[in-house]
This record gives sequence, structure tokens and C-alpha cells, in this order.
Amino acid sequence: MQRFLLWSGIDAWRAEAALVELTGDGIRAGGTQLGVDPVPYRLDYELEAHEQFVTRALRVSAQGEGWARRIDLRHDGRGAWSCEAEAEGEVDLPAPGGDTDALAGALDCDLGRSPLTNLMPVRRHSLHKQPGKLDFLMAWVSVPDLVLHRYPQRYEHVRADRHGSIVRFVDRGHSPGFVSELELDGDGLILVYPHLARRVGS
Repeated sequence: MQRFLLWSGIDAWRAEAALVELTGDGIRAGGTQLGVDPVPYRLDYELEAHEQFVTRALRVSAQGEGWARRIDLRHDGRGAWSCEAEAEGEVDLPAPGGDTDALAGALDCDLGRSPLTNLMPVRRHSLHKQPGKLDFLMAWVSVPDLVLHRYPQRYEHVRADRHGSIVRFVDRGHSPGFVSELELDGDGLILVYPHLARRVGS
């Protein structure tokens, strides 16, 4: 099944478009995100998580006025990660990439400010359909600097009906204590991520 998704930012001006190939066991996707904070940027990404919704690759490039950078993040499917990073030009952002040893054990990537990558842990454990709550370690890529971070998170099933579901996101590392109830469609894709993004054109 192929889906074309559009989101608009809630907390700031931002837009994202993604072409998603979704199966019962995984996802492949490519998308573009435009934003203005902390500097105006365009970000393009390709995601591969085609077996059990476990990330195998995330390729991201970001560019703005006078600068560009990219990362190629790879995962062996068992918790070991590698990353190639490049940067050119001058911009007041940290260098891209980072210590992949700190990501050991993570099965999922999490692309900053993107509503797409919440899908993988939810679908792998059917949290959009059935009760449960689970802790995860994510390989988080902050945007637009493309720096890697170790990011513990929790997802909790709240409720589901024929229209979709609510899954609670609990931040256990980046901003401990932050909680958000994500509104998902029947496929587990974000409709509304409070304070971040809202689906448009659906």
C-alpha cells in the first residue's frame, strides 16, 4: 500500500511531505521537511524499515543558505549502528553525526520534528490496536543539525476504535516528564502530534 502524507507544523512554521510504502511487516519512505528554526532549512530523507518495522537505514540531507550536510545511518537489525557524515559551508550548528556506540541496542531511528518515525515501534508491537506499554531506545537524529542522540522513550496504548487510535508518548530522556497523546489513523500513522504537527489534506 502506498500513501502520500502531508503535515503542517503546530509549534512553528514547518511542512513535511512523505511518500510511504507500507506493508504488514514494514515501511519504506522518502520525504522532505521544510522549516525555519533555528535556521531556514530543507531536509530530505529516505527510510528503510522493511522487516518487522526495524530500521535498517536512514539517509538524511539538510541544506540552507551557504551550507549543506548529510548523514547515512545504518543498522544491522540487531542493535549495532554505523554512520557516515559530511558537512560543507558555515552555519551555527553542531557537526553532524556522532557516537554510534551510544545507540547500541536501539532498533528504531527517530527523525527530529518528523511525525513519520513514531510509526515503527507502534506497529511492531501493535500498540495502535491492543493494550500495552513498552520502553524503547531510539537513535534520534536532531534537525537540522543531523546530530545523533541516544533517546529513551515509552509508548502506551490508550484507546482504539474503527477510526484510529490514541497512543501516549512518554519522553524518558530528551525532556524527561514530557507526555503527549498521539492521534493515529488506522495504519498507525500520525494524524495529530500535539505541539508538533497535524496531518493536512486527508
